[in-house]
Amino acid sequence: MRRATEIAESVRSGAVTALEVTEAALATIAARDTAHNCFTTVTFDRARREAESVDAARRAGKPLGPLAGVPYAVKNLFDVAGLPTVAGTRTRSLLPPARDDAELVKRLTQAGAILVGTLNMDAYAYGFTTENTAYGVTHNPHDRKRIAGGSSGGSAAALAAGMVPLSLGSDTNGSIRVPASLCGVFGLKPTFGRLPRTGSYPFVANLDHLGPFATSTADLAISYDAMQGLDPADPACAQRPVEPATPSLSRGTGELRVARLTGYFDDWASDTARAAAQRAADSLGAVAEVELPEVARARAAAFIITATEGGTLRLPELRTRYADMEPHSRDRLVAGALTPGAWYVHAQKLRAWYLAKVRELFSRFDVLIAPSTPVPATEIGQDWLQLNGQRIPLRPNLGLFTQPISCIGLPVAAVPIEGVSPLPIGVQIIAAPWREDLCLRAAAHLERLGIAKARIVPDTAS
Repeated sequence: MRRATEIAESVRSGAVTALEVTEAALATIAARDTAHNCFTTVTFDRARREAESVDAARRAGKPLGPLAGVPYAVKNLFDVAGLPTVAGTRTRSLLPPARDDAELVKRLTQAGAILVGTLNMDAYAYGFTTENTAYGVTHNPHDRKRIAGGSSGGSAAALAAGMVPLSLGSDTNGSIRVPASLCGVFGLKPTFGRLPRTGSYPFVANLDHLGPFATSTADLAISYDAMQGLDPADPACAQRPVEPATPSLSRGTGELRVARLTGYFDDWASDTARAAAQRAADSLGAVAEVELPEVARARAAAFIITATEGGTLRLPELRTRYADMEPHSRDRLVAGALTPGAWYVHAQKLRAWYLAKVRELFSRFDVLIAPSTPVPATEIGQDWLQLNGQRIPLRPNLGLFTQPISCIGLPVAAVPIEGVSPLPIGVQIIAAPWREDLCLRAAAHLERLGIAKARIVPDTAS
């Protein structure tokens, strides 16, 4: 599968039709997804209609969008007209189908992209492994005995398996950055409130972000720019103007001030994760090493906010359909629904204090570098990790490094780093709020150096 920018250019030039690209993508999905279990629905008819519409516009001499003819798929918590929005759960599978597309799906359609299906995930977006009881495990294309990460596991694995060049996911505590790291692709968690969540199934309203996965920084930037824009239907996305990121990619690092995060981010990293962060920092000319204040407490606050809001939202289901709910998450949702209100208030106060302290760092640095995951992909069914001299539960702790960043809404580019591990592993490039352009600019520089590169498995021999 070629990159999105290459496909769009070929369609615009007439070298290939959007329908030809779409049929090739659908055939690839049919041939490969049995091995990986990324897709929960393939939208054959819709994809062909959309492709024919793009081709008709070109024949008529109309201008085509920046993603003309590019196949993409979405995590199955995005509304897709005509399909139930299952959010990885059995309990939502019999609900009426969505009447309309999610706002970001509409924007990608307007940009000319072709929706080819919906993708597997952890139920309710509450997990880091995509070991889904109702829809099956999504397998890592680089080693099918291993997890793809989560909760947007299908979104990352579909790219790594070469089925689509672009996908959408969500990130509450790391659900874009964790699977991007384990599957070896690029991802973007924008600033909280940058992209509208209208028409997506919520997990934690105070922490949910939506964003793209891609196989290059340029594809990440062009899809991100296509989705920007205010949306009064999402209160978090009603105030910030559009600030295109694509033009900044060619500028190099220039005078970017780069620091690597140490302390907590070294202590809980495997040698591989630490090496990835060091390689990225060195290649970007990092000028310092810094520690964030009270990272562990900030992560604890994120856990409390996540559990409380997530459990409260699902309380009606917990009361009436507990037996049908995902076994990996239902007990945690019950615990969240029972969390004392005072804990939640204290967690929000700590979160606000922590954000203020971290923002002070951006007076000295433009971007911060940290690992995305503490280890590469683990085996399916594995329950424990050995880190920092301790044996800790695996499923919650794959988000050790992502959770303290997303809980304060900072923009992050998730970047796969070459040369440190046989299996993929990635880093986070973190910037101040609303500075996605800096994240992507640094990511593009690493890509030009060959330090960052998506790993795509071209067949099912993985």
